[in-house]
Amino acid sequence: MNGNAIGPGFDQARHRCGVNVIEIGFNVDGLNAISGFRCRMPHGAFYAFPNITGSGRKSRQLAEALLAEAGVACLAGTAFGNWGEGYLRFSYANSVENIRKALAKIGDWAKKNL
Repeated sequence: MNGNAIGPGFDQARHRCGVNVIEIGFNVDGLNAISGFRCRMPHGAFYAFPNITGSGRKSRQLAEALLAEAGVACLAGTAFGNWGEGYLRFSYANSVENIRKALAKIGDWAKKNL
């Protein structure tokens, strides 16, 4: 027995968690750079939940526009109840490269439409 009750995959999981911290920070900073978006650093989640009230758009309207016009999928905050109006949910369970591409698409779309 190696003394590691969790198993040999624990070090890989711990490394992955460290990468997630980078992805989270990158995602939140990127969202905050977009006009009309305000996002807090999530604690223990795999998604960001930015406030988009500064965009002047309803959650569902903005989520649908981002998908149709920018090619970026997200959920309207209202998918989680009425209190979610004014928010979007973006998963960052993806690579930093893909997150970077999505943030660029959202930023470009926002410059033209918000």
